[in-house]
Amino acid sequence: MKWVTRPGVHIDRAACAWLIRRHVDRDAEFLFAADPALAPDATPFDMRGVDLGHHGGDCTFETILRRYELHDPVLWKIAEIVHEADIEDERYDAPEAPGLDVILRGLSMICDDDRVLELTGPVFDGLFEYHRRALLLDRPPA
Repeated sequence: MKWVTRPGVHIDRAACAWLIRRHVDRDAEFLFAADPALAPDATPFDMRGVDLGHHGGDCTFETILRRYELHDPVLWKIAEIVHEADIEDERYDAPEAPGLDVILRGLSMICDDDRVLELTGPVFDGLFEYHRRALLLDRPPA
């Protein structure tokens, strides 16, 4: 399936692409366009006025979790981090957010959008595994 988002990938779009590829559509193909009408056969995300965007104070990552009924607590922990890095409203206590934000901003300065998604996939895989183990152990993993 094809998915489209705005060019200039940053935290929410990179996290959503990872979420889509790992938990919604393993064969996802990502396109970048300023207007979703430019990719009519693709599902738009993190674009103004689309279903899979910011709604009710949520970032797009949270919206996708809700729309696809993904209830994994580890994904919701990552959602807190992504939300704080993207919106910075201090809704959550996510100390990882500023560092993740800097990493994604830096990558977006030196890489094209496809490369940002390629590089950030393992970053989000690592976040997922760290928080999965923390949940299982009921403490930060060693």
